[in-house]
Amino acid sequence: MTVTMIPFAEGEANLDWLALCDAFEHGHSLPKAEIADMFLYRDKDTLLNRSAWIDGMGLLVKCATVFPGNPAQGAPMINGAVNLFDDAQGTLAAIIDFHLVTKWKTAGDSLFAARKLARPDSKTILIVGAGTVGRNLWQAYSSAFPHAQFSVWNRTRANAEAMIPDCPGLTVVDDLQTAVSAADIVTSATMSTEPLIKGEWLRPGQHIDLIGAYRPDMREADDAALQRSRVFVDSYDTTVGHIGELKAPLASGAISRDHLQADFYQPERFKRTSEDEITLFKNGGGAHLDLMTSRYILDAWQTAQ
Repeated sequence: MTVTMIPFAEGEANLDWLALCDAFEHGHSLPKAEIADMFLYRDKDTLLNRSAWIDGMGLLVKCATVFPGNPAQGAPMINGAVNLFDDAQGTLAAIIDFHLVTKWKTAGDSLFAARKLARPDSKTILIVGAGTVGRNLWQAYSSAFPHAQFSVWNRTRANAEAMIPDCPGLTVVDDLQTAVSAADIVTSATMSTEPLIKGEWLRPGQHIDLIGAYRPDMREADDAALQRSRVFVDSYDTTVGHIGELKAPLASGAISRDHLQADFYQPERFKRTSEDEITLFKNGGGAHLDLMTSRYILDAWQTAQ
């Protein structure tokens, strides 16, 4: 048995953001994924063990560790491993660099939604959070909105300024309220446990993309933001019961389950219906998206050989 090993740089050289969106479209046309998630916590540290099986595509097991204290010690905050298995025989088909899969899955997930929910004429895009994901979002959104003007807000301005060499044309903003109100698209990737984005700041026609919250105690937008928006998710199975962004307002009664419009498995409903509505997407990730991404990476790798 030959197992393909795909490292980050060599694997990424074959990839294209819009082609990944096509792969997501195809993946969601197949039988619905079976997903199993396990979360373990130690204070702020998290172990996510995610598995998925899509009939006709394959199986995947992805383990991720999130240790927020690592950067202060000079180590990456997120680490892990990705194993992709063949659908026909269950044999190990590829071991793919964890950070490659995570980068393209996470930013690609948001881009896939934005291409369906954001206004095609969106010209101003605000990135909230100046970490690695923020840089990846700049790359992804630039592929679909090549004429947009990008800005970034971060609690520590110096970290936002450090993004500029990696993101040509990016500007740094200091007033989050003004920046949110001015943006056509707001894409947020922070580790916040308290809402940063307020519903009172939003205006008709915007698209809000929430990425950062992945634990029950994390949120990036307040109740009013959800109440003013038509809310979409990538998967009900991986967002509603796991993530504070939805779990908390559903538990408090701030929103009802019916307020969630659709997930990616409901393409007929996953769309903007007017120029004036505010759309809000919760990017929850999920092993099925890791599987679709990994299959795309392996197919692109084999095509390039």
